[in-house]
Parts: sequence; C-alpha cells; structure tokens
Amino acid sequence: MGTSSAYGGPGNSTPLIPSWLEPDGEAAPPEPNETSADGDGASDGAPDHPEQEPLPDVLPNTNRFTVPRTNFTRFVRSGGSDRASLGRAVSGYVSRSSGGARNAARRMGSTRRTGRQLLGFLSDVVTQGARQALSALNLESLAGRPIDEIFLGLVDYICPDGGTVDEGIARDAFIETIADLVESGITDLDALTPDQMQTFFELHTAHAIQTRICNDIGAQAILLPEDVRTATSIQDQIYDFVRRGVADALTRSGNAINELTADNIQQFVDQIYEDAFAILRSLGEREAVL
Repeated sequence: MGTSSAYGGPGNSTPLIPSWLEPDGEAAPPEPNETSADGDGASDGAPDHPEQEPLPDVLPNTNRFTVPRTNFTRFVRSGGSDRASLGRAVSGYVSRSSGGARNAARRMGSTRRTGRQLLGFLSDVVTQGARQALSALNLESLAGRPIDEIFLGLVDYICPDGGTVDEGIARDAFIETIADLVESGITDLDALTPDQMQTFFELHTAHAIQTRICNDIGAQAILLPEDVRTATSIQDQIYDFVRRGVADALTRSGNAINELTADNIQQFVDQIYEDAFAILRSLGEREAVL
C-alpha cells in the first residue's frame, strides 16, 4: 500500500470531516446506536439511515484515535493471529475515530468521486462498447490494448492527482485495483459483463477503505513486522476483512449495478461506502468477542 507508508496518520484533533472534503462544508450528524471501541452500546449490524438534521459543530475527541491505533498495533505485533484486536481496531475506528459509518463514508470524499467516475465509465463500456466509451474521453487510441494499459491511461480521468492525502488514497486504491484485474478474471474490456463491473467496483472500494484505515490508525504499525511474509499476510487479512464488508454492502443494496443511471450513480456509491463501514463496525465487534 503505497500511501500507507508515506503518511503518519491524522492527529487526535483532526476534524471528523475536514472542510476541504465537503465542498458545502456541511458536517454529518452523529449516528444513533453507535458502538464504542470497547464494545459499549448496542448494534444489530444493520445499517441505519435516519433523517439527517443539521447539528452544531462538536469539538473533536482528543483521544478518538488512541484506542483503535493501540488495538491495530496489537494485531500487527501478533503477526496477524490476534483477530480480536483487529476487530476492536476496525469497529473502534468507525465508531470512535470517525464518529460513525456516515461520517466515515463522508471522509472518503475523493474515493467516492472516483467510484462515480469508475462506474460511469464501466457503465458506458457495457452499454456502448469499449471503443465508444474511450472515444467519448478522447482516448480512442487506448482501444484494443491490454486492460491494465487501458486503465493506467485512464488514471488522470478516474482519479486526478490533486495533492491531498485523500486524493492520494483514491489514486493508490485505483492503481492497486488495476493490478488485481487479471487475477480476478477481468482481462477483456470489450467483453466486460455486469458481474465483472461489480467486481471492479468492489475491488476498488475495498482497497480505498483499507488504505484509509491503515493511513489513519496503522501507518506506522504496518511497518513493524521484520518478516516480509508476515507483513504481506497481515495486509492480506486486513484487505480480506474489508472486502467482506464491501461485498455484503453490495449484496444488501439489491441494485443491478449495470442499470444505474448518471442521476443515481453518486447516491449508490455514497450508500455503499456508508453501508460498508456500518457492516465493518458490526463485523469488528463480532470478531472482538470470538
């Protein structure tokens, strides 16, 4: 994870939703029924979508990253065997560090926009064909090339590099997703199926959330293992854990991803991120008591 090794993570006083992430400056209200990092509170694991009401700004909790970071470090120091600490780290990150699934999703500003761009392009590929979709972006010269070359050529369109950490996470996640395409059986853009379209989006969303979590609470801890094999195993466990949450969110959505329109793609992407964080909170709580 290229970004995770270059960023020390946010401080405890970092705003829950940085002003540059939301153009309108609107902060999301705290979520009801959130569970704290030490397991207090109640959660049935099902994402809630209550009415959003504007609330006054709340001063940041100066300790909100401490407990999740401690649990994440314990998981890494165990060589990946302490799954309970991983569960506490992830559930605590969503509840304590981010202020709930909705806020965690809103903090993914650039990656949500990347998700919209990606799904919009893939939708055009499925309905119009790869050459036509590329031609609309003045990138027809990429048509017929290997799929990894095509998407590397699309990086600046899908996720422009603006210099912020959030934009770096979006770009890093997209590049890692490109590397996963062939292994996932996605090799021919001209023959892209709706199922492959969903897999592509699932891979990118999982990489983005994993990178965000590791940057926020594990930027230093992930470097602890001296054994490369152990470090790789730890990263794989975190990614598999996150991807499970994303896959569940997509399944629960009940949407046919290839039938999304330009008018509802962003709403769909935003909801998948929120639901994925809510599911990860629940999965983390469950893992912590197994």
